[in-house]
Amino acid sequence: MADISAEPDVPNEIETDYEIGQDNITTQIGPVGVDIHNPVFLISGLSIVAFVFLTLTFQEGAAEIFNGMRNWLTATFDWFFLSAANLFVLFCLALVVLPWGNVRLGGPDATPDFSYPGWFAMLFAAGMGIGLMFYGVSEPISHFSSAMGGTAAEGGARTDWAPLGAAAGDAETATSLGMAATIFHWGLHPWAIYAVVALALALFSYNKGLPLTIRSAFYPILGDRVWGWWGHIIDTLAVFATLFGLATSLGFGAEQANAGLEFLFGIPNGDMSKVLLILAITAVATVSVLAGLDGGVKRLSELNMGLAFLLLVFVFLVGSPIFLLTTFADSLVSYVSYLPALSNPFGREDVNFSQGWTAFYWAWWISWSPFVGMFIARVSRGRTVREFVICVLLIPSMVCVLWMTVFGGTAIAQVQAGMTDVADAALELRLFVMLSELPLAGITSFIGIVLVIVFFVTSSDSGSLVIDTITAGGKVDAPMPQRVFWCIFEGLVAIALLLGGGLASLQAMAVSTGFPFTIVLLALMVAIAIGLRDERRGVC
Repeated sequence: MADISAEPDVPNEIETDYEIGQDNITTQIGPVGVDIHNPVFLISGLSIVAFVFLTLTFQEGAAEIFNGMRNWLTATFDWFFLSAANLFVLFCLALVVLPWGNVRLGGPDATPDFSYPGWFAMLFAAGMGIGLMFYGVSEPISHFSSAMGGTAAEGGARTDWAPLGAAAGDAETATSLGMAATIFHWGLHPWAIYAVVALALALFSYNKGLPLTIRSAFYPILGDRVWGWWGHIIDTLAVFATLFGLATSLGFGAEQANAGLEFLFGIPNGDMSKVLLILAITAVATVSVLAGLDGGVKRLSELNMGLAFLLLVFVFLVGSPIFLLTTFADSLVSYVSYLPALSNPFGREDVNFSQGWTAFYWAWWISWSPFVGMFIARVSRGRTVREFVICVLLIPSMVCVLWMTVFGGTAIAQVQAGMTDVADAALELRLFVMLSELPLAGITSFIGIVLVIVFFVTSSDSGSLVIDTITAGGKVDAPMPQRVFWCIFEGLVAIALLLGGGLASLQAMAVSTGFPFTIVLLALMVAIAIGLRDERRGVC
């Protein structure tokens, strides 16, 4: 992952009416130089502390509340999540063809900070994470199994694929459906969500000279009120969404790492083991925070990207290369073919898929969007809007498709060859079961555990930076103790959710915080349109 700790390189000559009133949104306190955006930091910080305390104190009641909340939101508002995600894709495609696409992030004379290979590599880094490790095998197998008329072990109860014209028991169709449904969740829609947030942050920071925080994008709509309580609410929602979205990923990582340690070394897979694992990894992430971006997360990210690439190549070569190449091409065709039915928000019969999978995914991506969006914005100065949108949508999407095809396709080939263990295993265990059928299983499984743990560390480190940037009013050089605070509480929130209901609770909080932030993203599209219109007109 690239270094995103430096201040945005905004030209000094950019002075606009957008900057009026922004000087009063941070507060410096005490000799330690605590530099906080007072209402946002205090409200979000105290709320998170209270959440952790109450969830750990009333675990059984919390689990019941979380499960009920998730089921109600996904059942009631699945159409809302699907419709919003469709709008994000259409908005991004419109920017590609409209004259607004000629606007350059940073101004007409701005030049890209990174070459194409370097920029693509960083977009690739943004697309990799705990989610790909957790779902790379488990999701394609879940959809394949349900399309075959069977039942997947965890979270993949039989899905009614009739709206997509599936014939139960047809392995070829089931493979196409399984991969198309997986690509749907990891392709254009999530990256359009990230692109909207990233574009808003980049446009209003680089072109308008505003702080690098979500509230800045709403200046065209709210005016100076963004520096008041309207802005406080927007940034607080961004903090909650980012923190719980990150905690969801950290919880998934803990589940999978613990499952892998049990599978490989016989270490018990229980709540105590998961808590100790999260505490240990959070401690490492805290050390990484103290070491700084260059000494900590940057080196860990480079290590992880190298290991991930080696594991990808290894699975491709020793698996079924011809089958995987064919599956990759067929999956893209199937994705395009099934996309209208998969993205249809109304009249769905496949409620397990639309509510249990898609609605959760879109809420999860939306809750992650401030985190990933800020990263993408920091590395994209100097690109035109058209260039930005095309690359942000296509480059990471293709990486995700490649990863899912190699890992998920290999698992599907194993099932078709009669190796049914991977389909019967729990979601968090499927990666290791798939690897156990390949050569050097002990080594590759250990590498898989290392990847999950290091993704855990880098996500926690980078996530604490993003949250601290928001709570410091857009500053990215806030004092170290604040980042340490958020790093520690990210781990504590993940522990609280795991003990308060496990994976269902993790998903519940991602959906619950993603729902209100979806409204924020819908309004962001309006703000971006106004900002781009003003840029084209030369209006400050």
